[in-house]
Amino acid sequence: MAGFGNSLRRWLTFATGLVECLCFAGAVFGWASLVFVLKTEGYFSSLCINTTGVNATVLDCSGQDEQFSLVFTIASFMNNFLTLPNGFLFDRFGTTVARLFGIFLYTMGSLMVAFATSAFSNLLFPALSLLAVGGIMFLITNMQVGNLFGSHRSTIITLYNGAFDSSSALFLVIKLLHESGISLRSSFFFLSACGIIHLLRTFFLLPRKFIPYPLPDHYTYGITCGKQTEQTTANGSAERTVEETPLNKDVPVKQEKSFRECFLSWFFVWHLLWLSVMQLRHYLFIGTLNPMLHRLTAGEPSLVSQYTNAFAITQLCGVLCAPWNGLIMDRHKGKSRAAGESEREADLRASVLSLFLTALQCVLFSVCASTPYLPLQYLTFILQVLNRSFLYGGNAAFISVAFPSRHFGKLYGLVMALSAVFSLLQYPFFALVKGVLNGDPLYVNIGLTLLSLLAFIHPLSVYLHCRSLASQRSKSNASS
Repeated sequence: MAGFGNSLRRWLTFATGLVECLCFAGAVFGWASLVFVLKTEGYFSSLCINTTGVNATVLDCSGQDEQFSLVFTIASFMNNFLTLPNGFLFDRFGTTVARLFGIFLYTMGSLMVAFATSAFSNLLFPALSLLAVGGIMFLITNMQVGNLFGSHRSTIITLYNGAFDSSSALFLVIKLLHESGISLRSSFFFLSACGIIHLLRTFFLLPRKFIPYPLPDHYTYGITCGKQTEQTTANGSAERTVEETPLNKDVPVKQEKSFRECFLSWFFVWHLLWLSVMQLRHYLFIGTLNPMLHRLTAGEPSLVSQYTNAFAITQLCGVLCAPWNGLIMDRHKGKSRAAGESEREADLRASVLSLFLTALQCVLFSVCASTPYLPLQYLTFILQVLNRSFLYGGNAAFISVAFPSRHFGKLYGLVMALSAVFSLLQYPFFALVKGVLNGDPLYVNIGLTLLSLLAFIHPLSVYLHCRSLASQRSKSNASS
């Protein structure tokens, strides 16, 4: 009966975590839908000015667009950069403390948007940043749920990251509700009230500290937090397991790399480059989607709304795309490995295809996004959500297999923070398009497409490393 209870709790943890990531965690990346509502409500409208055109006076809102782009740039930067202290907070104090901090930030961000008005448009700057940082904390604390499901660990990690991407559709829901007569304030008051649900899940369906990997026998957590469970073995002795109990301490533990060694390794450097160049491409696309659609549709509001909705709807598919990446990485699980091959080596070998496909998708997405043909943007939206789900799911899964699990929070936070610094380039790029290039992003898009080619270095380096290990193992087997 206890076994059934533990199994039920694990599946409830998995299901509720998926809903949490799907409905809340990455809402800030649905910015294009929210911008449409904010423009309707007149946020930053004072920055629109009348200019004299060829035949008539034209309302120029490029200053308004630039301000909205700056809000998203800062929020996306904070989302990634503050993942570093969040990762340290998670590794040092555990799940409960990290989640309480994240819930507080998310609730404050929701309340700020609710109280913001067109007269106080600047409240959007701290509000969106708090939503972003609180949301990423939900993702960080949920990814450990993959440890409960052993052989499907990478699949669940990527699934949660896909749900994080799909949660950007939350702002589409808010946009549709706004068009139905429900105010922006009411929607964000509801989001802040959902903090109660997050609190209940924190105390009843998640561990106080961490979910270990590999999972010890008879492991329990949640409402039994801090209590010991006993099971009598065949010889009559009592076997005890506490939620944070590691594996059998009598078994010698292989010396793990220090955090410094992980940080200074080539694996980390190339992985950082892989993430940074593709993330910059996505951030610039999301942050400039609204003005891009205005340009391609000649400012037709109904067409802009139609394509904005189409983009937001495709974001829902992230949760369906991401598990395929996890399956690619987990495909060797359950199969016999080569003689002398460790599980970590098999995981690394399996990650090569995932890393390569992600880089290839980004190049294809960037080519489509660079083509100024409106109907083609439907394909761009599909490639964008596919690539984003592979990118963030693959990022977390690779860190979990390439480095010791005790450094996961710190390394995940560090790679996100450093990539965030790189992503700040999106704002000067946006200013370049608006200024020197007179609103035509073609040359910037071509440059970003070429920059995306650097992402292929990472899968190549992992492939060469795995081939080197296989060669050494073959020589060792031959000599023995």
